[in-house]
Amino acid sequence: MSDDSQQPIVVKRVKKGGGGHHGGAWKIAYADFVTAMMAFFLLMWLLGSTAKGDLKGIADYFQTPLKVALFGGSGSGDSSSVIQGGGEDLTRTYGQVKRGETPAERRTINLQRLRADFERVEMQRLESLKGELEALIEAAPALKQFKNQLLLDLTTEGLRIQIVDEKNRPMFDSASSELKPYTRDILREIGRALNKVENRISLSGHTDATPYAAGDRGFGNWELSTNRANASRRELVAGGMDDGKMIRVVGLASTVLYDKTDPYGAINRRISIVILNKRTEEAILRDGKAADIETAEEAVEAATDSAMAEQGNRR
Repeated sequence: MSDDSQQPIVVKRVKKGGGGHHGGAWKIAYADFVTAMMAFFLLMWLLGSTAKGDLKGIADYFQTPLKVALFGGSGSGDSSSVIQGGGEDLTRTYGQVKRGETPAERRTINLQRLRADFERVEMQRLESLKGELEALIEAAPALKQFKNQLLLDLTTEGLRIQIVDEKNRPMFDSASSELKPYTRDILREIGRALNKVENRISLSGHTDATPYAAGDRGFGNWELSTNRANASRRELVAGGMDDGKMIRVVGLASTVLYDKTDPYGAINRRISIVILNKRTEEAILRDGKAADIETAEEAVEAATDSAMAEQGNRR
């Protein structure tokens, strides 16, 4: 029999099964989930509290960020930045309007209506001036005695003042451009009155149809009417009118008769002074050339603003 003490001792170690150590991966996943949920709820809060215009600006930026940043676009605002784009100013308080949030007002100019308004105001001013000159003629002794020779009327060119001859009271010496003393007084009184208006002046001389004596020597009614017009201009300036207001001095001989039924009548011998409206003044200064559209618009706008301002001051 073998000795039991000599047998090898076998130790059996039983390894129990079960769940082992899983590590910390689940914690990272849970933290990512919580972060995503926080971002989601933050996004929902922002969407719910942001104005509709702001949302459109943000959407435009993310759709075409480079285009909006450089050129601006629908839904983008200028804010206070030098470079346009990026949406409206998101820092504003709700309900507060800042620069860039409202579209710029577009100004549309109706040139025809603008001109019509100006011409209406200008006509009213010329009518008022006509009344003032008529009152001056009645009040000034130097003019009242010649009121039958002073004819005032409104024409398409402006306010016309005509100084006409009477049969026994001519303005000039016969066949001469030498003014009678009372004609000088009339012109100087008118010159003082004309310097009170801004309008430019046109002056023309007229004769009757009687041929000028010795006209075959190269001097006739054309030259005579021109010389008389220029002599009248000098007296207007002597009376106080600014020489720069005169833009046209012409002699028309007997081409524009006052009384066509009597071409040789004394009333055809006259001096015509016209206080020009803006339309006629522009036509004279252009001298028949085509008008520059932009210059014409600027001139009408400036003239209309001036007329409207003057009308407002009178009120």
